[in-house]
Parts: sequence; structure tokens; C-alpha cells
Amino acid sequence: MCGIIGYTGTKNSVPFLLQGLRALEYRGYDSAGVAVQINGGINTVKAKGRIDNLEEKINSSEIKTDGTCGIGHTRWATHGAPSDINSHPHRAPSLALIHNGIIENYAEIEEMLSAEGYTFVSETDTEAAAKLIDYYFVRLGDPVKAIFEATDVIRGSYAFGVIFDSYPDTIYSIRKDSPLIVASTEEGGFIASDIPAILSHTSSYYQLEEGIVAIIGKNNVSFVDRKGNESSQTRLTIDWNVEQAQKGGFPHFMIKEIHEEPEAIRKTVSTRIGEDGLPDFGIRELDIVRLSKFKNIHIVACGTAMHAGLIGKNIIEKIARVPVNVDIASEFRYRDPILSKDDLVILLSQSGETADTLAALRHAKSKGVYTLSIVNVIGSSVAREADSVLYTWAGPEISVASTKAYSVQCALLYLFAVQLARACGKLSDAFAKELCRKLTEEVPEAISKTLELSKEIKNASRHYLASEHLFFIGRGIDSALCSEASLKLKEISYIHCEAYAAGELKHGTISLITDGIPVVALMTEEFLAEKVISGIREVKSRGANVLAITTKEIAEKYAIPADKIISVPEVDEFFAPFLLATVVQLFAYHIAAGRGCDVDKPRNLAKSVTVE
Repeated sequence: MCGIIGYTGTKNSVPFLLQGLRALEYRGYDSAGVAVQINGGINTVKAKGRIDNLEEKINSSEIKTDGTCGIGHTRWATHGAPSDINSHPHRAPSLALIHNGIIENYAEIEEMLSAEGYTFVSETDTEAAAKLIDYYFVRLGDPVKAIFEATDVIRGSYAFGVIFDSYPDTIYSIRKDSPLIVASTEEGGFIASDIPAILSHTSSYYQLEEGIVAIIGKNNVSFVDRKGNESSQTRLTIDWNVEQAQKGGFPHFMIKEIHEEPEAIRKTVSTRIGEDGLPDFGIRELDIVRLSKFKNIHIVACGTAMHAGLIGKNIIEKIARVPVNVDIASEFRYRDPILSKDDLVILLSQSGETADTLAALRHAKSKGVYTLSIVNVIGSSVAREADSVLYTWAGPEISVASTKAYSVQCALLYLFAVQLARACGKLSDAFAKELCRKLTEEVPEAISKTLELSKEIKNASRHYLASEHLFFIGRGIDSALCSEASLKLKEISYIHCEAYAAGELKHGTISLITDGIPVVALMTEEFLAEKVISGIREVKSRGANVLAITTKEIAEKYAIPADKIISVPEVDEFFAPFLLATVVQLFAYHIAAGRGCDVDKPRNLAKSVTVE
């Protein structure tokens, strides 16, 4: 969601702020702004649109070269349309504030403050927070006490960065349910909503705990709890460098990250396989005995992560024979799910800060259910609050459209399925070892070979550049893969597309198939190939243009009545969905790039959805 950056030091703050904001562009935004302390006051510059618009306004203002302490923000609109006025930072008489999150009771706060003589100029919830802190600061005269008093009143999620007119060279921060990191370097102190904003300045940072105020000075950082006591925060180390966060010669982050899938899967899986060749998650609480006692599994996630959960459901039920429910995180707690002490809830999230997933996690824990998180960001909220965590060692994923994070989530779910099947007596150790070997060695190699099909996929994609509608169809696990294929295409190319189980076409959707309508059929499971081919014949008879994406074995064995066939390299059928996932990602990428879309930053989308 919104991007936060703050700097205080001995140098001009504006270059640091702009650099940090550009590093956070991947989060999605519609406006940007900065506030800088100058001569005992605070000057703000805000602009609707891209950061270039903000920089142009800064260059004609007095803050261009003045001010060594400032805060910056990229906004993704939730309350009020994108505009200069609604942009952050928001001012109050004594301070400026930036915010990531949602203030749920902002209307009540505005009503209370209006009675005290405050006026409001924006449509945002954030302005209420800024003026509430100001209200308490006027009465208490202490920034930390004012922030704590205000957050006692505020309901919702927030990561705040605050600077005060009368407290030069200092940034104050606090968070609840929204990410915020803090760093102290030789150049000065920083706050940020994500690592890329500070990566060029330091390799270490603090993940600010909830309910703690961070006081960032130009030479030091301190942390204070609600009682005024100093709080100890754990210093973390960034295990990837600036070069990894750049495009590496590729035209977009998305295509670079697709090409990183083989190594990401190899790294994620190989670290979880013991010397005996069997899964070893290093989680004592989830040993073979504990796993064997789970009666039901609930996989909870949003968007792409939820689609990875659908793949996991298929694999877990196939080899472990344990029932699996897959829930959209935003609906999980509202449908009052039936949970018992014999259940396991698995939370999937790339960022580990997804608001709906975090809320679902807390609901599960409130019911006394054991929770396991699968996330990519060390120290993130979902990772810290779950009973156990498995990290996906995907490295930074900058493109808003998730690719390698999806693949590694699927890989860990495959590995989890193998371990669960062993625990339930459904899989011998010998067969489990063979599956682990293939997942570690053969799958990454097969994906690397699949990437060599990129030119063929690009050529095929040219036929769909002008399409307005498209359908994905499949059976079995491919039906789950179709859901992700559809999401990937629609979110970056803006083509309306839908995913259907091929057997469902005749129950209504076939009415939408007319001459020239593109249909993409996915086939990885040979025992279902004839069923999918039957669906292809149904749409072909009504004029559809069909692209079939399948395995080499199926393509050679069956006469597929498609206009174009793309077959992936040989691999164990059990793991073929990994290869088709790469193909549909490349398919979506080439269509979006061919249509001239902003591939890495699709409109209206954000990388980390930290509001409900």
C-alpha cells in the first residue's frame, strides 16, 4: 500500500526522501509528498500523480536544498480521491504526519476535534490522526506522550512517521498492523515501510514492534514503551543487495523475477531437506507425531497466495488424504469457520503484512488453533504472530504481480504435503525421498528449460494483444492453476478474463463463447486429458480460438484440436503445474508488455495490501 520514508541527518534530506520514494514505487500509489523541517518550521510539498510531478514542484520550492530532517510518502487512495490536498504528509499546527493504514474511527475523532476548534481540509482519515496527536501535544508538551495518548483513541491500522516544529532533527514513529522499519547509519537515521527504501544505505534495520515509539535522531535511535521505559528491539540483517533489487538487464522486474524462479525454488526447498533426504522444517512443534494428529487443514490467503493454496489443497489431499479447506482471508473470520483443536491453519502471504491474512491469523489463534505461516519477509507481522513460520527464500519481489513468490509458496506446500503424507502413513520414506529429490533437482531444471520457451510464448501472445475477453479452462489441479493464470493476465494487461473448470462450460459459460473468443486450455494430468479435450471441442465448435498449454507427453499422445499448442519440457506429471505456472506468467507478461501496459506497476494495485 502506501510508501513511507523518513530521514534525519547532516545532509539535505530531499534526495534521500525522493530516492526512498522511488524505491517504494512498486507498492502502488496515486500521489506523493514530502515535509521538511526548515528554520524552526515545517514546509510541505505534495503532488497528485507520479513522483516526477512531486520532484518538479520541489525543484521550484525552497526545500530543494534546505532541511536535514524530513518525511516522504506515496499514497494509494482509500479515503478521498487522489489530489494534492488528500496527499500526505498532513499538517497540524505543531507537526506533519505520514500514515500507512486505515483509521476506522476517524469520523468520531474529527467530530471531537471540531468541537475543540480544529478544521479539516482533506477527505482523508489521516488528517484526523495528525490533528489528534497535535491536540494531545498542545496539552502534554511531549511528543512521545502525545503519540501514545492519540493511539489509545485511534482504532484501525497505522504506521506513523511524525515530525514536530519544535523538535528539530527528530522523527517519531509507531505502528499497529502496518509495516515499519527503522535504521541508523553513518549518513543518519531512517524510517521506511519496506527494505528497498533503505537498501542502498544499510544492510541492517529494526522491525519496529507494535505499541513502541521509535525516536530517530541523526546520530542514534531509541525505543520507548507505553510506560516510558526503554525498549529493546532486535537488529535484523538484510540478506540481499541493491543489485538484486534492480532489474538486472531485464526490461521489467516481473520478467526478471520469473527467471529467478528456478533458483528461488531450489533455495527454498533444499534448506528444508535433511541429510536423510526427507523433509525437515526444523519446527519441533510440527514433528511427525503432531502432524499425524491434524484432522483438518485450513489454508487462508488472498489473491495469488490463495491460488497457491488451491494447488496445495490438491496435492495435500491427493497424497496425504487429509481434508483441506481454502479460504479467502477477507472472508475467513466473517463466516465464523468451524475450527477445532485438531485443526491446522496455514497462512500464506508474500509480504507477511497482508491485513486480511493477519486478521484471519488472529482469529484462528483466538480459537486455540495451531497456526503455521508461509511468508517471504523475515520478521513480518504474520511471521511473528503465527505459532510457527516457514520462510520462502524468494528474495525481493518488486513487481506488483507476484510470480516467483507464488512458485515458492507452491513448492513449500508440496514439501509440506510430502511430510504430512509420511506422518499419516500414506507415503513410504523411499517414495518421499524421491519426491524431495525431484522437487529440489528436476523441477528447477525443468523450469529453466521452460524459460527457453519465452520467445515461442511471446509469438503466441501477439494474437491476443487486441482481445477484450479471454477464458482459461482446465480440470483437476489445472483448474486451480487457471485461477492464477486468469488473475495474472487481468491484473497486468487489463484484459477481462475468467477461469473455469472445463466441465462447467456447459452449465452456463458456454453462452459467452462466440467467433474468435480466445480460450486457453491447461492440461497436466493425463487421466483428465480426454475430458479437457472434450471441452476444447465444445468451444471450438462455437468459434473459439484455442491455445493449449500442456506437457510433452500429452501433446504427443493425444490429438488436441487447438489452434496452437505449447508443450513444456519433460518432468514428472506430479510436478508439471510448476512448469505451466511459468508459462502462464510469461504469457501474461508478453501480452501486457505488447499492449504497452505498466507491467510492474498495474493501475489501482499495490504490492502489500495492508488495509482491510
